[in-house]
Amino acid sequence: MRGAFVHEAVLLMEPDADLRAPGGAITVALCGHWDHEPPCPLAPHHTRVDRVGGEVRLRVLFAVEPDREQVVRHRIDQALSGGQLRGPDGVTTRWRLESSRPGVVAEEEADHAERLARG
Repeated sequence: MRGAFVHEAVLLMEPDADLRAPGGAITVALCGHWDHEPPCPLAPHHTRVDRVGGEVRLRVLFAVEPDREQVVRHRIDQALSGGQLRGPDGVTTRWRLESSRPGVVAEEEADHAERLARG
């Protein structure tokens, strides 16, 4: 049975950088490509990105069997550590990973987490 998990990261990106790119890199790492038919093969997920001052904060909500949680976290970290993604427009967006850690599903995410866990 799938459980819901959160992974948080802080990135440094240029002010005009495409904030969708890190989420795209995560989707590629988890699903093989950012443009795929549902469901996600490894872990249904949702990435929220917020720019706060000079930082870009990512929050990845994902659902996976508990014994595969670390595999998903590792793939997220690898994607973000790569520091770049070439988008469908041919433009490469770059970033620097500052920190990454597990988070906790927030109360306001509970319904979304449940939907992800159901697949």
